[in-house]
Amino acid sequence: MTTEMTGAPRTYDVRTYGCQMNVHDSERISGLMEDAGYVRAADADAADIVVFNTCAVRENADNRLYGNLGHLRPTKLKNPGMQIAVGGCLAQKDKGDIVKKAPWVDVVFGTHNIGSLPAMLERARHNEEAQVEILESLEVFPSTLPTKRESTYAGWVSISVGCNNTCTFCIVPSLRGKEKDRRPGDILAEVRALVAEGVLEVTLLGQNVNSYGVEFGDRLAFGKLLRACGEVEGLERVRFTSPHPKDFTDDVIAAMAETPNVCHSLHMPLQSGSDTVLKAMRRSYRQEKYLGIIEKVRAAMPDAAITTDIIVGFPGETEEDFEQTLEVVRRARFSSAFTFQYSKRPGTPAATMEEQVPKAVVQDRYNRLIATLEDITWSENKKLVGEKVEVLVAVGEGRKDEHTGRLSGRARDGRLVHFATGGITPRPGDIVETVITYAAPHHLNADGDPLSHRRTRAGDAFEAGRTPKLKGVSLGLPSIGVPAPLPPATDGCAL
Repeated sequence: MTTEMTGAPRTYDVRTYGCQMNVHDSERISGLMEDAGYVRAADADAADIVVFNTCAVRENADNRLYGNLGHLRPTKLKNPGMQIAVGGCLAQKDKGDIVKKAPWVDVVFGTHNIGSLPAMLERARHNEEAQVEILESLEVFPSTLPTKRESTYAGWVSISVGCNNTCTFCIVPSLRGKEKDRRPGDILAEVRALVAEGVLEVTLLGQNVNSYGVEFGDRLAFGKLLRACGEVEGLERVRFTSPHPKDFTDDVIAAMAETPNVCHSLHMPLQSGSDTVLKAMRRSYRQEKYLGIIEKVRAAMPDAAITTDIIVGFPGETEEDFEQTLEVVRRARFSSAFTFQYSKRPGTPAATMEEQVPKAVVQDRYNRLIATLEDITWSENKKLVGEKVEVLVAVGEGRKDEHTGRLSGRARDGRLVHFATGGITPRPGDIVETVITYAAPHHLNADGDPLSHRRTRAGDAFEAGRTPKLKGVSLGLPSIGVPAPLPPATDGCAL
């Protein structure tokens, strides 16, 4: 029985796949649904409306979506009032094919028209037929949409959408469109609004954050934005993802080092250490430039934790090419890495390239890469044993916390820390200082009593069951012309 039959508000559940951009888009979807009068389902399996926010980057994305849609078909047949919506990058790619393959889907919407979802659901219900609406360009900047945040202590803030790069393995530019930059004032207004709700940590989001400003002609805009975030009172941590090596400039390194609340945590995608493969990928940097960036970052911030993305088995990759990747990994000494076996994505130039690498070879190289990375990350983590760290207590970071009696959170450099609570009762959003006692390749443990515990407004909000809900602070798509300059930032020392 649906809630519609009982007179109760209709319920929804959003299921998210893919990158941080999708996670943030799902917050917007939740905000839209609640503004339209829906309530989040207490039991996801009994939701009146299920929204899939999909990813198209990996080869198995299609199979995963259609498998999940197949699992829902019996539920839909039993509950005719139930609705299923599919959005995100896979919807943008497959368009009406989704309804052909899964006729029980009610709504298909793309990456450019998230705001249309409530109206499309209502049309589908009224007309008793599926609604498919895919726009080829951005309808409104996503930040104009209401947002239901998932966290009381950390928030995503989009600074741009879309991408102007043409990497041969990536389908994102064709699905997200050309880069559109928000005005600095709109971004800072959203940051301040989040902080006013108790948020301590903000992550600036974009497909390529450090090309921010290209639309209004200021190649130094991203560094200025970081410094401006340093002036927001009450904002304790600033992160960003993901940059591109070709656009990473010295002024950004200086802003990171000199702005106290900007975390010394950098995700710098490598993809390959081979110049030959980088050229075939259409990545406009080479090994020497990449390692030069890493060297400059470590010179300015010796404590920086640097993470990366690596693809193994790109078409034409030789054993020598792969050894070059291992060499960069050894020299860069990443604190962690997202690693991928290359998979074809229809519609990308790489999918039709000759010399596709055999699966067995790719698997062998992948295993060797993982072994090399784990040796390095473990070695780097061991250096922190005995060191004091500041941990922002989080929800859901430690799968074994209930059994170990520990809590978990992230250090300022982004590393995952599981810590003993001693005699204190910190809440998600509170700040704890503790000493690392043990290191593993992917996490740190602190089993002594915490050195200090600071209760925060974010912790108060978590305890009260409140999460920030913003109405949207942008005035729409970025307007034409050069924006007003960012406010000057005072120099400071890195933490």
